[in-house]
Amino acid sequence: MVVVVRIVVVGGTGRIGARVVTLLRDQGHDVAAASRSTGVDALSGTGLAEALSGAEVLVDVTNPRAPAPASPMEFFTVGTSNLVEAALRAGIGHYVVLSIVGIDLVPDSAYYRAKVVQEREVTASSLPSSIVRATQFVEFTDAIVDSMTDGREVRVPDAVIQPIPADDVATTLARVATGSPTDTILEIAGPSILTFEQMAREVLIRRGDATLRVVVDSAARYFGAQLASRSLIPQPS
Repeated sequence: MVVVVRIVVVGGTGRIGARVVTLLRDQGHDVAAASRSTGVDALSGTGLAEALSGAEVLVDVTNPRAPAPASPMEFFTVGTSNLVEAALRAGIGHYVVLSIVGIDLVPDSAYYRAKVVQEREVTASSLPSSIVRATQFVEFTDAIVDSMTDGREVRVPDAVIQPIPADDVATTLARVATGSPTDTILEIAGPSILTFEQMAREVLIRRGDATLRVVVDSAARYFGAQLASRSLIPQPS
């Protein structure tokens, strides 16, 4: 027998959030998808009190979208502060955050630095919480390859990556949201560790694109950030 839980997914109409909402509803839970399109804005605080009223669990999968309303640091600093304050007032018993594996290992990335602040904002509050760090989504690998394409070359760093399907991330979040708060960080990753070179070649083969050449370049950046070889995968415990 399922114990019905009132859950609010903030960012609930996005890639991961919509999947989480569907999974939880299919399990019989009372779930609300909150996002700017539904009148809830974490950055401004608009609609948060109303959205969280009566909720037991908050799942935070917020993410600034293009055109970005603010820098990543402003978005996650102000937005998370607003969410935490609203969650405290609503008496939320479990705050679940979706984060990223390696955010503390890629200091060149403004986005990753902002995610570190987001995590700290939640853990520094008195809210019972669970943080789920995921590796890059399989569905994001095309965009990664595109970002590293220069003319007829794909210039990739000498590093590894462990892509995870978005559905697996959503399934984990739904499981964590219906469990007890862990007050720890859970890291999840895909089944295979690939070099960026392997990942790029797989993407090009899938696309049927034989016109691009993959080049391993020690100076190549990951969205502007320098990577160590294993920055983006779970570290040995």
